[in-house]
Amino acid sequence: MESRATLWSLLVYLAVVVVLAAGMLVVSWLLGERHREAATDTPYESGMLPTGSARLKFPADFYLIAMFFVIFDLESVFVFAWAIAMHQLGWAGYAEMLVFVGVLLAGLAYLWRVGALDWGPERLRRRRC
Repeated sequence: MESRATLWSLLVYLAVVVVLAAGMLVVSWLLGERHREAATDTPYESGMLPTGSARLKFPADFYLIAMFFVIFDLESVFVFAWAIAMHQLGWAGYAEMLVFVGVLLAGLAYLWRVGALDWGPERLRRRRC
């Protein structure tokens, strides 16, 4: 009986969410302004008119740095969770965390050695030669 009550309340909640979302969209469509002017599709950036295309090519280095951030940010989540449960995990948990951090440090050392973290002007000069 308990599972039916839980399922019923979940379905009621889902119906309320769908009705509210659809209602907001309909009210916005009914009350919203309808105008097409030349400046409607022009991007607005801090009061300045755009001077060129926003579609610039970025070097892959920017994406690599973003991926490194995500990887090491995720590592910090695992280390934090381990630190909270450190006493319950004991020495086995400590050894597993050492292996985990060691693998990540080995990966970082490899990336450093192959030059994936060097993206300053010196690297660009070496690449052109």
